[in-house]
Amino acid sequence: MKALGKHWAVSLLPLLMGIVAFFMVIGPRALDPQNIAWLDSGDPATHYLGWVFFRHSPWTFPIGLNPSYGLELGNAIIFSDSNPLLALLFKPFNSILPETFQYFGFWLLACFVLQAWFAWKIVGLATPNAVLRLLGAGLFVFSPPMFLRMGGHLSLAGHFLILAALYLALHPGVQKRRLAWGTLLAVTALVHAYLLAMVALIWIADLAGKTLRQQLTRRTAIIELIALFLLVSLCCWQAGYFSVGDGTVSGGFGLYRMNLLAPIDSNGWSLILPDLPEGSGDYEGFNYLGSGTLLLAICAGVVLLRRKVDMRRVVGRLPILLLALIGLLLFALSNEIGIGLFNLHYPLPQKIIKWANTFRASGRMFWPVFYVIVFVVIYLVVRGNRPRTAGCLLAVALCVQVVDTHSGWVGVREARMMTPAAQWPTTLHDPFWASAATHYRNIRSLAPQNQSDTWQPLASYASTHGLNTDAVYLGRMGSQALERAQQKAQQMLATGQYDADSLYILDEKSMLEAVKTVNSDSDLLARVDGLVVLAPGWKHCAQCLSMEDEGRSMQVVPMIKLGQQQVFNHKTYHLAQGWSPPEAWGTWSQGKNAEILLRVPPQAQRLVIEALAFVQPTHLEQNVVFSINGIHALSTRLTQLQGNRIEIALTPAIQQAVASDTMMRIEVQLPDAISPKQLGLGGDERVMGLGMKSLTVQ
Repeated sequence: MKALGKHWAVSLLPLLMGIVAFFMVIGPRALDPQNIAWLDSGDPATHYLGWVFFRHSPWTFPIGLNPSYGLELGNAIIFSDSNPLLALLFKPFNSILPETFQYFGFWLLACFVLQAWFAWKIVGLATPNAVLRLLGAGLFVFSPPMFLRMGGHLSLAGHFLILAALYLALHPGVQKRRLAWGTLLAVTALVHAYLLAMVALIWIADLAGKTLRQQLTRRTAIIELIALFLLVSLCCWQAGYFSVGDGTVSGGFGLYRMNLLAPIDSNGWSLILPDLPEGSGDYEGFNYLGSGTLLLAICAGVVLLRRKVDMRRVVGRLPILLLALIGLLLFALSNEIGIGLFNLHYPLPQKIIKWANTFRASGRMFWPVFYVIVFVVIYLVVRGNRPRTAGCLLAVALCVQVVDTHSGWVGVREARMMTPAAQWPTTLHDPFWASAATHYRNIRSLAPQNQSDTWQPLASYASTHGLNTDAVYLGRMGSQALERAQQKAQQMLATGQYDADSLYILDEKSMLEAVKTVNSDSDLLARVDGLVVLAPGWKHCAQCLSMEDEGRSMQVVPMIKLGQQQVFNHKTYHLAQGWSPPEAWGTWSQGKNAEILLRVPPQAQRLVIEALAFVQPTHLEQNVVFSINGIHALSTRLTQLQGNRIEIALTPAIQQAVASDTMMRIEVQLPDAISPKQLGLGGDERVMGLGMKSLTVQ
């Protein structure tokens, strides 16, 4: 074993483990730089789009600014969480990169490999035995909190940065510590602010602790403190941290906390341990240790009870680091301490709450404590047992960890292994969009806001055609800049005077204002692919596509033409009452009654609805009753979840009632609607019956 430990090839084992784990959990398709199919939703979408705008924009100073993705709202590559470290690395090579290029798959591979490497180094502080080091490193690699971030917040998957900081803090004598800490802090600053806060706190604790133990002189410590503080400040400045002013402070501290039961709450990531009840925002504090680590913790507890390892002496060497970890734990719990569904509140001064909201998702701050717990458990098992016994315990724990967390990370793998594609599907098919891209420089939302309902298709359209846009989704946004933009939008809507170089996409409220003031002699106001567009000067543009203008006759509920399909995967005035927020596939009803509003041509003969039905093995049917303008239209019984096609004939009586009202009002009665929670299928309390996917007028 000693001979094996000295062989140079042994140092490759953790790297190999990281690669194998990557292919198990993520799969190979994410490594294709031209495959962006797996980035087409939620946070990964803005990560990728932020990079696309950044790579094509001219260099700025600071170099991390990204004005094309946000316009006056302000933005930098750090606030789209596009991993500034890699964005700045690849941007100089933009001209030779393929048009579709993503580096996020490479980043996830690096996260696995470096997680394994630094875990190997940390476990090496407890034992020189290569087998024990490798098995212990495996428990760090199969970390549910790290895997969860790989499903969405990709930059936050860089947990290896925390392990690197802990290694430097735990190592008794790091050579060239100023260079090591400076490199780590600079790299972390260029990855994510939350990780920087954790790493910086560990560094300060290490610096203070070594100064207190007189391993560093005060003069040396002060020089290091000033030098590295300036280095981090420079990196943050250039990455664009300060580009949004007061927008760095948000809200949510206390909501996005860590529940005290989080280390044992599987939250669906275990076949053995149950999903425990929790608060609505506790998902940000997901810190499940895994059943393998928990099993090993029992073995570590036995070692403690038998007093085979003197942990007091070990902990006593690092009092400042221990205080820092306690501080991170308290911040993660916030002033709204949750124990399952029980909540204990204690007041804090408003100034402290405001400061804490800079890192509002406080539940993430437990991660350093999480990894210290894993290390302590491994340390006790390794130091309190013979090598062979410790190896068997670690091997069993790792196998349990991998197998039992499979139910959680298999979903991450499925999402990353979808069919590869170099383009995202779009709902913007009308020739109008291609014509508009040649006439305008900007595409804007009215009213401006962060993460509007239509931000992703608009931002994707803008990136494809080289336009600037304020239709964005950012981690932070300058509140004063947003307020000024909204005031300008209100002024434009009130006067009917719009910027000639911008195409505007209006929400329903803005549309009602625009209808009153639109200049119908020159400007186009129309619905295109379900979106309300206002195109300044369109009617005076000889090269622009001829379009049907609705102008001041535009209605809140748009006309659905014969053969036109209306989809319900976004907010629409057609779904008037009794509907849940839209999802990617469509919209669930909510409650026993719902209402649909339509305007259809007089020639319409029938409505065809494609729908889901909330049918489960313990709830076998949904009876649905449709009435149109007070006249019974159809009663039907749905017995399958997918593939429901409902045809409603528009009888002469119904057509006459609609003609006299000018609006078709469809009342939907759902006597069998029920919530998933009532059926024991999780905590969703929505009373669901019918899921509207689309409606076609024939």
